[in-house]
This record gives sequence, C-alpha cells and structure tokens, in this order.
Amino acid sequence: MAYNRLSKELQNRILEDREKHFVNPYRFDDSSIIRRDNNRDKANLWRPAFVRDIEKIIHLPYYSRYADKTQVFSLVKNDDISRRSYHVQLVSRIARNIGGLLGLNTDLIEAISLGHDIGHTPFGHAGERILDELFYGETGRYFNHNIQSARVLDRIADRNISLQTLDGIICHNGEIECQKYMPKPINSFDEYDIKVEACYKDRSEIGRLVPGTLEACVMRISDIIAYLGKDRQDAMRLGMLDEEAMFSGDNMGTMNAEIINNLIVNIIENSYGKDYIKMDEEYFNELAKAKKENYQAIYCTDAAEKVINEEIKPMTEQIYYKLLSDVKAHDESSIIYKHHLSFVKKDLNRYNDDSEKWQEYLATEPNQIVVDYIASMTDDYFVDLYGYLFPEGKYKVRYIGYFE
Repeated sequence: MAYNRLSKELQNRILEDREKHFVNPYRFDDSSIIRRDNNRDKANLWRPAFVRDIEKIIHLPYYSRYADKTQVFSLVKNDDISRRSYHVQLVSRIARNIGGLLGLNTDLIEAISLGHDIGHTPFGHAGERILDELFYGETGRYFNHNIQSARVLDRIADRNISLQTLDGIICHNGEIECQKYMPKPINSFDEYDIKVEACYKDRSEIGRLVPGTLEACVMRISDIIAYLGKDRQDAMRLGMLDEEAMFSGDNMGTMNAEIINNLIVNIIENSYGKDYIKMDEEYFNELAKAKKENYQAIYCTDAAEKVINEEIKPMTEQIYYKLLSDVKAHDESSIIYKHHLSFVKKDLNRYNDDSEKWQEYLATEPNQIVVDYIASMTDDYFVDLYGYLFPEGKYKVRYIGYFE
C-alpha cells in the first residue's frame, strides 16, 4: 500500500496559519445561520448553532433506523458488513478531517453528514429506484432519498433544522463525482423550497443541485470517498471479490485505507486557502474509473439484481398499494395509521388533534404519506410488514445466515 503525505510546504503553511489564528474567509460562520423560525433554537456557549442541528438529528428516532438499513449488501447476516449507520459516521469522519484542515465549519459538516441519508429507503438504492417508480407512476412526481432526508427533518419531524444543513443534504449526490466543487450561496428558504419542488417535478434537477457552502461541498465528495473502498472491503469479506481483485488506481490506490488517505491528501493540497474544493485531474479520473469498476464488480451483479427484481420489487408493490388503499379509505385500523401517522403525531411532534401542522400532514396527498412510511422502514421491518399484511403471500425473502 502507498500512503501519500501532505507536502512539507503545505504542512508548514497550515501550522503557521494556526499559530496566527488565521480564519478561513470562506468558512461558513455560525452567526449567519438561517432557520424557518429564527426565534427558536438560538445558539449559546454549550449548544452552538450547528451543534443544535447535530443533536436534533441524532436524537430523532429515525436516526436509530440507520442501523438496519442496507448500505450495499442486503439480506446478509454479517455484523462486519457496513450498514447505513456506519456509512454516515464514516462520511462525517472523512469530511470533518478535510474540513478541519481547511479551516471550515466542522459542526455544519457533521450535521449534513449525519443527516444526509436519514430519508433513505430500505434495501439501498435498489429500494429507492422501486419506490421512485411507484411514486412517479401514481403522481408524476419523483422520489429521491436526499430530498426525502430533508423532508424528514424539515416537514415530517419539523425540527427547525437550519437552511445550511438542509441545503447540504439535498445537494449531496454520491452518484455524481466532480473534479471541482464551487458552492453557490443560498440565502433564503424561498430559494430552498423552489429547489426542492423542482426535484419532485423534473428528474434531471437532482443532478443540477449545487451546494450553498464549502462545507456541503466537502461532505459531497466525502460521501463518495467513504463508500468507494469500503464497498470493496465488504465485498471481499462476503467472498464476492478476491483479495487480489484487479482495480486501477496508480495514484489514488485501490483499497479502502489507501483511497481515503490519498484522496484526502490530494483534496487538501488543491483546496487549501481556495473558495472551492478540488482534486487533481489524475485523481479525479481514477475516482471516476474506480466507481465504474465498483458498479461492474459489486453493484450490478446478476445475483443482486435477481433478488431485487424477483422478491423485493413485487413485495414493495403489494405493500404500497395496500397502504395506499388504506389511506384513501381513512382506515384507522390500518398499520399505516398505527405505526406511521400515530408515530408522526405523538412520538415525533406530540401534536394535538387540532394542531394546524398535524391537520396539514393529515391532508398530505395519500401517495406521499405512503412514501414517507415506506422510506422510513428498516430492512427487517419491511420484511416483517410484508408477512403481517400478506401472511399467505408468495414472496419469501431468504437471509444468508451466519453459518453459511
């Protein structure tokens, strides 16, 4: 393995800047935070502005569900394989490392990182694609997990999360890599709401979102860094890849530890003191190629597609339309009332029956309520729910056990 190091010149420059208490002029300052209700959640010494966002996110019950949501490998009983909880922590660690050396706001970085997947579906991106197809087929609107993550924090749980954190969440896109990330400031929730609505209406809008802060740019590239080598590591642990699997990466490296270290070093070398985040062209080309190699070797295998198309997709369709029928019929005995609507009302927000916000959520378009519920599920809950709703159903997913 080859681990690169920061140049002596840059190391000395960083140390000198720290001795002088130099403040990065491109850092997002806590005092500029914007919330929907700026009269609430005011910062203080022991709970600074974005620390409040972090704590709101990690204390939300939905955060606990990360632990049983697929990162890449579904239906495998293996405690050493990454779940989404580990992924968001790794993103946070990498992004804070980069942001800290660049002199950025690491609290904002952490808030975006920990919240960025909180609206993700069970069964990873495959589950996301299935839910998107169903939602679009019924409403002509698109489902994206990053938009749903912001919806959970901003609309469903109503936590008064900052504009800067929410914008970073909707603008993260681990499927699109860039050599250079230049933020485009966002100044109001009116702008934010327009961006969100556009993503529901036009599939291509999600790929055009530009983060409003350098901190969000750091988190966006860190999302890719966090999964690129870790997914390879997990695939090897499951016996899907040989230890000697041939991946390209002369500068970046091919395995997890190399990739993380070398990309961090290259990004800092190219971004320190700048108003953008950048990597060398050679490193960017290797990162893009490595992602394609992961798709070929890991993500799009016949075995993975088979269980999704033959089991998970038809199960999702049956669950979706059963729940949709119940919501349209206002069937309060349905599980979607007991486990979702009641949860939103009592556990998340403690609304009373006459609350304006509660009545507003009850009046939400039925398909959106169903999507909110399904996206919130863990993998195991989804499987158990199918068995509960369809005890004689023909689809039976099988987990690969510990001793197989």
